[in-house]
Amino acid sequence: MEKPYAVRKATSHLMAALTVLSAGMSAGLLLLLLVYVVRQGAAALNWDFFTKNPVPVGEPGGGIANAIVGTFVVVGLAALFALPIGIGSGIYLSEFGRNRFGDVVRFLADVLSGVPSIIMGIFAYVLIVARQGHFSALSGGFALGVMMLPVVTRTTEEMLRMVPDSVREAGLALGLPRWRVLVHAVIPAASRGILTGVVLALARVAGETAPLLFTAFGNPYFSLDINQPIATLPHTLFNYAISPYDDWHLKAWGAALVLTGLVFIASLLVRLLGAREMST
Repeated sequence: MEKPYAVRKATSHLMAALTVLSAGMSAGLLLLLLVYVVRQGAAALNWDFFTKNPVPVGEPGGGIANAIVGTFVVVGLAALFALPIGIGSGIYLSEFGRNRFGDVVRFLADVLSGVPSIIMGIFAYVLIVARQGHFSALSGGFALGVMMLPVVTRTTEEMLRMVPDSVREAGLALGLPRWRVLVHAVIPAASRGILTGVVLALARVAGETAPLLFTAFGNPYFSLDINQPIATLPHTLFNYAISPYDDWHLKAWGAALVLTGLVFIASLLVRLLGAREMST
């Protein structure tokens, strides 16, 4: 028997209220986390914090300049490894991968995206660190790059599939080979969406700690040598947070604030790129 209109209307309002409450709780928890990190970490932020290296325990001052630079180095290495392979894989899946092999690649990419990050660290350790005999920024970049691969691959595929087939057909009708249609028409049309996926993948791996414990490991000194251990924000935060020193605890909150700010900026950039993609 059909419910009376008043009951259906009340049920609809109740469900809508529950969804609003759920969204409010999610946003509220995020804001609470951000406010707490800002309150705890703001006191550590000063010029020395961004421009100087760590000092021995008990000495005043010092900063995490080496960790900030090291994070960009490791994430940059990850991008150099993951972007060519990931974008190339996404192009193949979108344009040529409608077969059994393409289905296998998609399935493996989806499985890889769910592998715990610590497994990626162990994989990079066995493959690179154990063979070299020492930790290095290169191994850290490799571990993060493997984590980026499925995000870049699947995002590239989906963005290219959103390009209308009429664009491809128009290029082929002009007598252009398929590769030129891809390079000069299809990929430029999806470039903003692909860039959005790249930034999202970078934000995804920038805060990972577990893989770096087995690879980059950390370095109390400033280093740009990719074949040697290197300091990173997640690893520095971890070391400072578990230490018994109040000054290091304060710097850990400062590092957390800096890392949160970088991820927030990257996420905001993703939203802006996505909005521009939708508007065009």
